[in-house]
Amino acid sequence: MMILYGISNCDTVRKARKYLESAGHNFQLHDFRKDGLTTQSIQSWLTYTDYSNLINKRSTSWKQLSDDEKLAIENKDLDLLTQYPTLIKRPVLQLDQTVLIGFKLEEYQKL
Repeated sequence: MMILYGISNCDTVRKARKYLESAGHNFQLHDFRKDGLTTQSIQSWLTYTDYSNLINKRSTSWKQLSDDEKLAIENKDLDLLTQYPTLIKRPVLQLDQTVLIGFKLEEYQKL
């Protein structure tokens, strides 16, 4: 089952949804804000991608963190990521043993 993780009103998530729909893919949208996020989900992504690819240090959420919180997140505090899911680059597309971070048309087309 293809799962698209993100925030439904995020422009990048909308682009990914539009592409997947136009390509005829069935997928489930998992909204971080509405549906929450677990450390188990993040841990499963980390099996297929690097932690540094997952964190969006350009986000408003990142800029609002204290230095201690930033350090904790850089040291892989997954509990803080579940508290602040907007720190995760969006969208995250998970399909079997593939995890794509962000929306890059070329990568989506390869699916």
